[in-house]
Amino acid sequence: MSFWTKDKFLFGLFTFLVLMIAGLAVLAPWLAPYDPYDAVMRQSLQAPSAEHLFGTDKLGRDCLSRILYGTRTSLLMTLSLVAIISVIGTFVGVVAGYSGGKVDTVLMRIVDMMLAFPGIVLAIAIAGMLGGNILNTILALAAVSWTKYARLGRSLTLKLRERDFIAAAVTNGTRPLHILWRHILPNILPTIVVTAAMDIGTMIMELAGLSFLGFGAQPPTPEWGLMLNEGRQHIQTAPWLMIYPGAAILAVVAIFNLWGDSLRDIMDPQRAN
Repeated sequence: MSFWTKDKFLFGLFTFLVLMIAGLAVLAPWLAPYDPYDAVMRQSLQAPSAEHLFGTDKLGRDCLSRILYGTRTSLLMTLSLVAIISVIGTFVGVVAGYSGGKVDTVLMRIVDMMLAFPGIVLAIAIAGMLGGNILNTILALAAVSWTKYARLGRSLTLKLRERDFIAAAVTNGTRPLHILWRHILPNILPTIVVTAAMDIGTMIMELAGLSFLGFGAQPPTPEWGLMLNEGRQHIQTAPWLMIYPGAAILAVVAIFNLWGDSLRDIMDPQRAN
């Protein structure tokens, strides 16, 4: 098996696993054996069995159903967050890199100011001020995570700005917006996409972490971080309440990280040498 064939095989394998995760999220209403919000107190804290494969929580809700619905919640939150930070960060970076001068200085000083604070600590502070819910958690993490894409977009734009085809477009009187849209963005987009794909796993962890701390999804929303928070009170008597949501986070994060790595290998032209 050649090097490139191996890369393509791994990319196909992990893409299949990612699509399976997406399928679980989409088909959760049909795959879940029970209503994730249906509390049956007489079945509280039942151990895994044939009736409830992953057991039940303190309210008698089926853990498997809540994990399946949690896939939908976590993926929707993560993809929304990654889309927001990649678009905003890339826009700021491209404008700064192409404009140069005072515009570049002001925008990059804002980026430096944001990077001066520990990201997760600042996100917790913002989420605490806004209040705990899914939307505020996404906004809090977006406020501290876009700077990575701004720096990357600026760096890539500075390299492209010196290329001959950009100089030719400027000489021909092409408007700056047209240059950015037709020449700059298409050339930096593959790198941005790879970076965004590799960030999905990280953002799943950070969103779950904020939910675990009480700043993210709120009861009775089925979300993995929130399920871990609810299960920690019963870690000795009902360990399945933390084992299965934790395993779901671990598996999904690992798959998305490996998928991002394989996508990078496929799109990196130097790997073909």
